[in-house]
Amino acid sequence: MADRIEQNLSEGSVLKKLVLFALPFLASNVVQSLYNVADMLIVGNFSGPHSMSGVNIGGQVTFILTHIVVGLCMGATVLIGQYVGSGNQEALRRVTATIITLLTWLAVAITALMLVLRKPVLALVRTPAESFSESESYLLVTTIGIIFIFGYNALSAILRGMGDSKHPLYFVLAACITNIALDLLFVAVFKWAAFGAAFATVVSQALSMILCIVFLVKSGFNFNFQLSSFRIFKDQLALIFKIGLPTCIQNGVTSFSFLFITAIVNIVGGVSASAAVGAWGKFNSFAFMPAIAISMSVSTMSAQNIGAGRLSRAVRACFIGTVFAAALTFMFFWLVRLFPAQILSLFGNDPQVLADGVEYIRSFSFDFLLIPFIFCFNGLFMGGGHTMFTLVASMVSSVLLRAPICYIFGVRLGWGMFGVGMGAPVASAVSLLMIIGFFISGRWKHNVIKNAPMIGEI
Repeated sequence: MADRIEQNLSEGSVLKKLVLFALPFLASNVVQSLYNVADMLIVGNFSGPHSMSGVNIGGQVTFILTHIVVGLCMGATVLIGQYVGSGNQEALRRVTATIITLLTWLAVAITALMLVLRKPVLALVRTPAESFSESESYLLVTTIGIIFIFGYNALSAILRGMGDSKHPLYFVLAACITNIALDLLFVAVFKWAAFGAAFATVVSQALSMILCIVFLVKSGFNFNFQLSSFRIFKDQLALIFKIGLPTCIQNGVTSFSFLFITAIVNIVGGVSASAAVGAWGKFNSFAFMPAIAISMSVSTMSAQNIGAGRLSRAVRACFIGTVFAAALTFMFFWLVRLFPAQILSLFGNDPQVLADGVEYIRSFSFDFLLIPFIFCFNGLFMGGGHTMFTLVASMVSSVLLRAPICYIFGVRLGWGMFGVGMGAPVASAVSLLMIIGFFISGRWKHNVIKNAPMIGEI
């Protein structure tokens, strides 16, 4: 494998290594969020609330599938990071072949399944009749393009595990420019509404995946993408599932809880509320990017340092990352508190959509104060393979708290969109308490992958 792909994060200044790795990763996630936001912005301004609702609901289903795959990819990222840190090239070769082959088969299976189940799924989440056809169009197109979504996420996870955060930025930047241009063409000019937005997204994802493959092949990557390279190694498959399956389940459960919340929103306010939450969801994904990007950087850096037996560096990376993530996310908190209507009006000027959105963000915005701590400490735990703990914490937050609170406050108590928005910060507060307890207990210091205590003291 060409040396230029790998970057050793277990040596040198922790602050410098973390910042230099996190910045391209942050930029990559911001760019990716920008083109997701572009979908909603362009659809909202050229097609109206019904199409916005369709993009939101159809996108939620696609979001679930993507996040389940990202969970499995996290298993591969952690393993690759630890193999790079320990210098185990043979294991590195086997795990990359296994994750690429596994996700290829999963993409084919899930595509076939969703082509059959897309209408029942949309009915299950109480999709409003006025936006059902738009939701179905969006979901149909993104389902057909799942292979590209899965492929890019798998290849990006491999690059991140090897310490390369720059090239995924280049690929997603090309995809963003393509997506925005195609959105304007398909939605603003051709008037294809949600179908056009979905088509633009799929073409963009395909481009990013192809660019990633070309780069890896030219760089002497140990997987040449020929038929003979597609192979699953049982030992690495077991480890990927051991580390990635809890995160996969965690992401799936969290995503399903948001899908359930989408159903609650549809009950509370119908099309306008669905459009408002969809618009805020796009903005929130952008606002949460600093915390997400830095936490993933902490996870990769922790994995490499844990693999190299340098526990104290992993902890310093977590603390430094948390400070940076909190500083950035807190700015977004004040932005949405001071200018909620102005931000929402970027997605359209429907009065009811604006009213529902402002009411929702009044309570939801407090989640901005908690997620930097949750994400960064979870990044540290994942670096050591403790995805089972993050799964349990997520299950408590999503299943036992967030969705029920949204329903009780929003529907039963009649608090409307303000009550629905309360679910996120209350659930996050409990999750943060669990994380603090796990960190203080010291149980996270045991490397799950090696199944032995890690060397090094804090």
